[in-house]
Amino acid sequence: MPKPDVHDAALKRKATIRTRPIQKNSISDEIIRQLLREISSGHLRAGQRLPSERELCKQFNAGRSSLREALRCLSIMGVLTARVGEGTSVATDGSKFLGTIMEWRVITERYDLRNLMEVRLALEGLAAASTAERATDAELAAIEGLLVRMQDALGDAKRFSALDLEFHLAISQSSKNLAMADMLIMLRSQLAHVVSTVLKLPDARPLSLKEHEAIVKALLRRDAEGARKAMQAHIGSAIRRYDSTQPKSSY
Repeated sequence: MPKPDVHDAALKRKATIRTRPIQKNSISDEIIRQLLREISSGHLRAGQRLPSERELCKQFNAGRSSLREALRCLSIMGVLTARVGEGTSVATDGSKFLGTIMEWRVITERYDLRNLMEVRLALEGLAAASTAERATDAELAAIEGLLVRMQDALGDAKRFSALDLEFHLAISQSSKNLAMADMLIMLRSQLAHVVSTVLKLPDARPLSLKEHEAIVKALLRRDAEGARKAMQAHIGSAIRRYDSTQPKSSY
């Protein structure tokens, strides 16, 4: 008979939460703040069950409606997982939470598009270097296959743009850095219009294809520094092409 897993048993036990009664008007906001503090400090671990609603209401000195609103918000964000018959527990995968927070911040802050492209330059350079070192042979073959499909789509701006996105996301995912991949997905979603506009410029797609070829050659050589430089050269060229579409300053 297999021995019980001590770690799993610990996660199934209800957690104790270091709370204090809430005296503020925004009760649900304060519940969210305290629960996030408990998770970030490590007192609440991934997979660990929260106490019952009745116990939490008592600990927070809060009504059930305020508690449920807070738990619902944290579930939507991906911080908590609620299952019928099992109660509420801390999510085991925080990628949804990270992506939600980052995307919301980008949308509300309305960052300058060129600044976002510069952030992309730094992150994608690192992603390319990591992919050269960590990607499997099958992943590199898939990236090379996307390059061939891009070559076939040179005359179709829309299809080329879609393949360009797939190419860059394949590299970020092959980097084995999930946080970086999530950040790049979020950035590309904000820059989708910019990328498609730039790729409609005269000679933009042939030039972009040559830059992608340099990236793939470095990846296939497992040359991390070469892949980083090739990717940054490509993104740098894309930034310059974007600048050429902007109105000239009168100063």
